[in-house]
Amino acid sequence: MLGGARDWLAGLGLGEFGATVVLGVALIMGFLTFNVLFLIWLERKVSAHIQRRLGPMEVGPHGSLQTVADMVKLLGKQILTPVATDKFVYILAPVLVFVPTLCLASLIPISGAEAFAELPYGLVVLIALSGISVLAIFMAGWASNNKYAVLGGMRSVSQVIAYEIPILLAALSVVMIAQSMNLREIVMAQARGVPFILLQPVAGVLFFIGITAETNRAPFDIPEAESELVGGFHTEYSGMRFAMFFFAEYTNMLVLGALGATLFLGGWLGPWLPGPVWLLLKAYAVVFVMIWMRWTFPRLRFDQLMSFAWKLLIPVALVNLVITAFAVGGGR
Repeated sequence: MLGGARDWLAGLGLGEFGATVVLGVALIMGFLTFNVLFLIWLERKVSAHIQRRLGPMEVGPHGSLQTVADMVKLLGKQILTPVATDKFVYILAPVLVFVPTLCLASLIPISGAEAFAELPYGLVVLIALSGISVLAIFMAGWASNNKYAVLGGMRSVSQVIAYEIPILLAALSVVMIAQSMNLREIVMAQARGVPFILLQPVAGVLFFIGITAETNRAPFDIPEAESELVGGFHTEYSGMRFAMFFFAEYTNMLVLGALGATLFLGGWLGPWLPGPVWLLLKAYAVVFVMIWMRWTFPRLRFDQLMSFAWKLLIPVALVNLVITAFAVGGGR
């Protein structure tokens, strides 16, 4: 069926390469749309059960179509642009916030056979792309010409800068053991031994905390804290422009969860089931814990957030990296 669709697109004048690109983007976008609808429903259900209630139940079986109804509602809402905004930057920000996440989703190797899986510095590319979306968040806050939005954008920049460091240091601990920045080689190194979460539990915890902060998830959702900043950087957005920010957030959760599964949980490795299924199961397990944390811990103050990163996480990550370096060097 996919071959027929590619041939049909090629017949429209796109050529074989163009048809493959268009089909690939369409498949990725379709999966990511389904993923966002599913994760929003899952979060509502998980939060409801943690609080001993049912959550959405009316639209579809067990409320399974509630997020579809919400999407239709957002598509039909009027898109408003405040008069005092920097219109070009204001309109560009919701688009730009999603582009890095889409690139990340297309670069995660799901079985090790992809062309990207052979890149020698694939991990560096993924970590670099994961931090670009903060520029769009700051653009949204700055262009809105709203003091709450500007504060949310500034908080997001400082938060991502702080928490990117423990993410990188935790990933470097894995790189030292695998002796490679190639994602396929990192997974295969776990196939020859044990999942790196058993060898690097500290790095695994640091990586998880870092990606939770990078996706602006509670208890690190300071850039959009409604109790302080009304809605933070997206206060002045409505309709699908508003939805784009959350589309990117939930997509980023899955992508970074898949990266964490690749680095620490063996990626696509597993018995009986196909590799992509194992990777998705592990990624969704990481996302489930992120959702669980939201309804377990209170939100940090901004000063506590920054102190936690610079005074605790980064020193612990550095010590863990040094110990790993000695352990790997001593084993040679």
